[in-house]
Amino acid sequence: MKDEFICNGTLHPKAVEGLKLFNELKFFKAHEELEDAWRKETSKIRNLYQGILQVAVAYLHITRGNYNGAVKVYERSTKWLKDWPEICRGIQVEKLRNDAENVINNLKTLGAKNIAQFDTSIFQPILWSEKKVWTCDRCGSSMHEMNCKVTCPNCGYRFDCSDLNIYFD
Repeated sequence: MKDEFICNGTLHPKAVEGLKLFNELKFFKAHEELEDAWRKETSKIRNLYQGILQVAVAYLHITRGNYNGAVKVYERSTKWLKDWPEICRGIQVEKLRNDAENVINNLKTLGAKNIAQFDTSIFQPILWSEKKVWTCDRCGSSMHEMNCKVTCPNCGYRFDCSDLNIYFD
């Protein structure tokens, strides 16, 4: 994703709820909450929500024994997840991509006839921080926030949290 600035800020509350449900292995409910966040969001971050909700649906298909559905929806999810940076809005996207790929590889090893033997303990939680994560739009480094001042340790770029109204209002 070329516009990494979109990764700054916070998650939609419905997305947070969806991530929590995903981590509780409640994939259908996670899908519903993430879909609500996707519908309500107008920025490009909605595409990240779409990718995550499709991973939830792929996992749901696995738990219901639908091999073809799981593989198909997983492959669709990769389209939505592939271009995001390693971490976006606190979500460890790269880890999610790797975890989902591992799940599907395990599923493919079993094959459609043996899907009932799938070990659901390999489902990994989505890791994220609800703390705001800032990426410097000048050099791409992670920025640090302290007392309403956000600073890039690499290039020294700074801004005040009150400046965010320019970008998010």
